[in-house]
Amino acid sequence: MDGIVSIAAIVAILLACGLALGLANKQHFKMRWLLVAGGLVIVEDALLTNGYGLLPTLVPGAWNWQGKGLALIVLLAIAAHRLFGWQRVGLTIRQSSGSIVSCLPIAAIYLLFFVALALAIPNEAASAEDFAFQLTMPGIEEELFYRGLLFFALNEAFRRRWRFLGIDWGWGALLSSIAFGLTHAFGYNESGFAFDMATFGLTALPSLLGVWLRERSGGLLLPIIVHTGGNVLPMLL
Repeated sequence: MDGIVSIAAIVAILLACGLALGLANKQHFKMRWLLVAGGLVIVEDALLTNGYGLLPTLVPGAWNWQGKGLALIVLLAIAAHRLFGWQRVGLTIRQSSGSIVSCLPIAAIYLLFFVALALAIPNEAASAEDFAFQLTMPGIEEELFYRGLLFFALNEAFRRRWRFLGIDWGWGALLSSIAFGLTHAFGYNESGFAFDMATFGLTALPSLLGVWLRERSGGLLLPIIVHTGGNVLPMLL
């Protein structure tokens, strides 16, 4: 029940912020896509939690292999739907012309951020399963969702763009990054709602770098690589 309350609150925050932004600029706002974005957040969370514990655990392990795997399969199926399309959500190996060179400094900043964090807060020794999971699951599933499907839906909801730092920004970049931060830093338990500002900053801000990489490169390949690197490199230190 705590998980359901948590995700309901996150979706409510996302919809409330989105509605306020949309009503302030109605000519560039599509409410149905904002609702699609909210629905995607609910679907992904239900998959990650194995139907909030209703599904039996068939894949053992210290990490959530089953939840991440289910989410990845379903998200790929959703991405294949005609309303989305794999290429439109960033599932392509083709990179925008000249993007690799321009993306390298931002990718380096992203990775150095997590290296510095690991040096400041040392990690426990990682197991083989830790490495296997971080190399295969979070970077792919989370980028597919937050910089792929959710980002696309929010960009469809808010069509206005501003050119800055070499890419076209929209409210989708901000809202998808806020959603990513909230799912890591905001929750509900028997003591009530809790919010960790430090965790929010350490997840939402790198998420904006991921958005830049996704938009500049034209796909999810680089965001997946740097996200995975950001998870794995600290385990090596």
